[in-house]
Amino acid sequence: MSILELKKLIENTENIVFFGGAGVSTESNIPDFRSSTGLYKTANNKEYPPEYMLSHTCYRKNTEDFYDFYKKNMIYIDAKPNLAHKSLTKLEKLDKLKALITQNIDGLHQLAGTHNVLELHGSVHRNYCEHCNAFYDLDYIMKKEGVPLCEKCNGIVKPDVVLYEEGLDMEVMNKAIESIMKADVLIVGGTSLTVYPAAGLVEYYNNDKLILINKSVTQYDNKAYLTFNDSIGEVLNSIFT
Repeated sequence: MSILELKKLIENTENIVFFGGAGVSTESNIPDFRSSTGLYKTANNKEYPPEYMLSHTCYRKNTEDFYDFYKKNMIYIDAKPNLAHKSLTKLEKLDKLKALITQNIDGLHQLAGTHNVLELHGSVHRNYCEHCNAFYDLDYIMKKEGVPLCEKCNGIVKPDVVLYEEGLDMEVMNKAIESIMKADVLIVGGTSLTVYPAAGLVEYYNNDKLILINKSVTQYDNKAYLTFNDSIGEVLNSIFT
């Protein structure tokens, strides 16, 4: 019954916003962070925990170790968009999805064809020299041994991703807040809504059609219009079947 309700709701709505987390990409075989098989449970050959390896401090003090960990654990070149990514692209093409807000840095939403993507934590596909701001793509980072340096000025090339201890891009955050405040339907998927400040975005939603799609329960389940503890790809794809 819930799937039928979801389909009817989508059919009758012209202003949908989607807010997604790591669970959107796990179905593309990209591990999340906090589950039993997530990145934080993965053993590595470093003396530091993963949280430190992905921190601003590590980037500054142990730069070579940072890049070694980053390239081995955060980059999934062969990952392809799954049913969730593709379904959201279909919603955008129907002019129903007005904004897609993601905590993921893998670029799979754009690869699937979605255009209006707000990346709260940046993207592995954008990299900049800290000295002269020259742009480098992911391929450049992956081909460089050790710390990637700028070909123009020899400065360190930093991924445009938000590391621990770094603040979110407030321009992106404000656009996300504005989109959510205007949304008729807010679909939240693949996130347990426990990591702030991103999790607090749900509080800006002003309507009563909150849809939650996550394999585990969240603190907002009792506020949702519809809740699905199931595969996000299968639930979103069901809209079109």
